[in-house]
Amino acid sequence: MANNLPALARTLTGPASWNLPAGHCTVVVEPDTPRDMLDPVKEAAGATSDTLLVYFAGHGLLDGRGELFFGLPRSVQGHSYTGVTYQALREIITGCAARRLVIILDCCMSGRALGLMGGEDLLADQAEIDGSYLLAAAPENGRALAPPGETYTAFTGALLAVLQHGIPGRPRELDLNAVYHHLRGELTAKGRPTPQKRDRNTAGRLVLARNQAYHPATAPAGQAEDGPDPADCHTPLAFLEALAEMRARTGLTIHAISQRADPPLAPTTVSRLLNATTLPTTWKTTGRYLTACGLGPDQLQAWQSAWQRLRAQEPARPGAPGPDAEPPRTRSWRDRLPRHGEGPWRRYRET
Repeated sequence: MANNLPALARTLTGPASWNLPAGHCTVVVEPDTPRDMLDPVKEAAGATSDTLLVYFAGHGLLDGRGELFFGLPRSVQGHSYTGVTYQALREIITGCAARRLVIILDCCMSGRALGLMGGEDLLADQAEIDGSYLLAAAPENGRALAPPGETYTAFTGALLAVLQHGIPGRPRELDLNAVYHHLRGELTAKGRPTPQKRDRNTAGRLVLARNQAYHPATAPAGQAEDGPDPADCHTPLAFLEALAEMRARTGLTIHAISQRADPPLAPTTVSRLLNATTLPTTWKTTGRYLTACGLGPDQLQAWQSAWQRLRAQEPARPGAPGPDAEPPRTRSWRDRLPRHGEGPWRRYRET
């Protein structure tokens, strides 16, 4: 496990991934006490406004109630006070102002942490953030694996391979969902522990790395390659994720897509569409966006049919403004004056 941390830190601070400044990536090796482990997390949480990623590699232990805690050098199985409880880490994270949280646990029993993000006590709900994503190396009662003779643990080794070498046949950018599905397939095929995940809202669309195995298709620049089939989108979230994947496959920025639309869309409108958590209430913006991605009339019809199908399945919801909504008209001071014969004006005339 000692090799996991420096390798992941190098990747996150390198051009293949987030290219973080070195000062934005803190590595804590073999902490002796809970404070040695948690104080750096608290400091990072206090300084983060966009995305906080917390990675732990080590021993996952269970206390007397079967709840997860992280092992320290002198921790004892069954006694959580000798280590760091997941609840203690969670309390720090829920006080964070970051819009997104990513938690990666490479330890035995790491799937137990998934239960602490469910039900009526969702981490994302408590923190009031855009999304949270928990990626666990092993199922609830499973053990993580450190294969003899290998440089890294099974899970982190596979994760590093994806970040450093990419995934053939996938888009230019790899989001958390793409990375998870690849890891799950690769590790399961090798007979190794199957990763688990729990995500909230749009966190799964967070780009984790540039796809080093990406090869542009022969289609003209800015035209989408063969993208997701809208007929395979059986939920609104799947439809929205497919919209985001279409842009990734074009290789175009949000600003470029906005300018290619006819008529042009505001970049903020495109961004709002791609970060939505519910289907747009009208088709217009979605259609213009997909046209800007290079789709033809037949493809657009397939997407619109999928949108209509999913809209018909949605329960009636209050009229919240969507990407196509016009901003409310601002009333002038003249609009707010009482009309002749009303209110204070009437009293003035009667005096």
